[in-house]
Amino acid sequence: MFGKTDGGTTFVRNYNMFGPATQKSPNSEMIYEPLARVDYNDGAKVKPWLAKSLEFDGAGTTLTVKLRDDVTFSDGKPMTADDVVFSLGIPLKDPSFNVGGTTYERVAKKDATTVTVHWKQPAFSELNQLASIQVPIVPKHIWEGKDLKSWSNPDPVGTGPFTLERFAAQQVTLRARDDYWGGKFALKELKVIPTSGDAVRAQLLRGDVDWALVAWNGAEKEYEAKDPKHHLYQKYATGGTYALFFNTAKAPFDNVHLRRALAMTIPRKDIVTMLQRPGTEAGPTGLVDEVFGDVILPEYRHKVQPVDGAGAQQELALSGFKVQGGKLVKDGKSYAPKLSFNQDYGWDPYANSMIRSWQKHLGITVKQVGAPSANLYEQQQSGDFDLTINYTLGGGVGSVYSGLSSRAYRPLGEKAATNYGRWKDQATDAALGKLLGSNEPAVTKSAGEEIQKIVAEQVPYSPIYNSYWFIAINASHWEGWPAPENFTYVPFPGLGPDTTLTLMNLKQAAK
Repeated sequence: MFGKTDGGTTFVRNYNMFGPATQKSPNSEMIYEPLARVDYNDGAKVKPWLAKSLEFDGAGTTLTVKLRDDVTFSDGKPMTADDVVFSLGIPLKDPSFNVGGTTYERVAKKDATTVTVHWKQPAFSELNQLASIQVPIVPKHIWEGKDLKSWSNPDPVGTGPFTLERFAAQQVTLRARDDYWGGKFALKELKVIPTSGDAVRAQLLRGDVDWALVAWNGAEKEYEAKDPKHHLYQKYATGGTYALFFNTAKAPFDNVHLRRALAMTIPRKDIVTMLQRPGTEAGPTGLVDEVFGDVILPEYRHKVQPVDGAGAQQELALSGFKVQGGKLVKDGKSYAPKLSFNQDYGWDPYANSMIRSWQKHLGITVKQVGAPSANLYEQQQSGDFDLTINYTLGGGVGSVYSGLSSRAYRPLGEKAATNYGRWKDQATDAALGKLLGSNEPAVTKSAGEEIQKIVAEQVPYSPIYNSYWFIAINASHWEGWPAPENFTYVPFPGLGPDTTLTLMNLKQAAK
């Protein structure tokens, strides 16, 4: 039993991962699979999954994908190059289908088991797109001809290890396939229930839930110590951060000094304490020391940004804005900022701590605007926000920063797959071009350092805390779980192939 703490209180039967609807069914990554996976134990390298191999040409603009020839969909039909070309072509048909932020411009079939993917410019560091569960391989014979803007795909057929057995708003039951290309499972069913961070702790302690994603301050005493053999609490770095995003496509957040003033008065230590993630405050670059310590510039390494009220006041003065009645005023115009955040995560206190700090140090009154996950995601995609909180992507350095590319820019009102803050900057694009388009370590290192300075100094977004997968496991029923000190895959359900490897290597615990 998996306790899902980030999916609201009820589930919606919608397995159309490409569709623009923001409410989707839980754990579709157990039914559908991507071509590749990110190996977080090996420097976040991209490795083949449904693909047998992934090879760029010398220019880095054409990727040859050799496919496995032993993969079948759950209806028994083989996966072919036609399915892959069809699937990778979906994001190219309509920007609203590009939920995975893909940047390739063309896909072609070479033969029955070979596909080529073409980019306009070198894309050596963009392979992570093909490892996203938001770019799954789907059966052409089922999906072709469907209106993907309205079809909910209620009876999904995929290459993944599970099929949908039962669906209810309060519980989804997935059944392990006997004919899965990757092998057999001792586990026959995976049940998924909606829950909350507070409720799931009691469920784990009782053994009602085997597995959950939950940040638990004090888990060592309150959970692990109660049954050291079976109660496991683990932490894995994703490489990314949660950050304050500014809508830089509109005033007043197109002003760098104002962005700096707001960033300098985020109470990061208070926030991580409140979120039960002590010690995870983010540095100014958005790169996590634990993963990228050897590439972070010395001046930013192991640096936590404290609240600097005096410095923030100086930046506010440089911005040209005055604060009158809590509003920002300049050139006869006034602005009353709003902070949008995820209500499903219980982030109200987190948002309030930021709002109180801005009021205290800058005199600015920022309104709290909470929204459910699906609604917030839609607002962020379309740019319908002033300030918001979101994840900066993980994986390698190129993946963390790829959301700043102007290629992912969309005008306000149009949906963006990434680059929610509408950042558009020539220096950033030039550095990203080198970072994503070169295969030379010296070039990518230098480009990564350029973008670190841009993020720290220009503040397109301001990192708040480092993102980790906090995973709690009750191993009373199943054993064989990986551990952070010795792992080849992360037991995080959202990672698709890693989840498959986790579940495939479980066996029933001895009684």
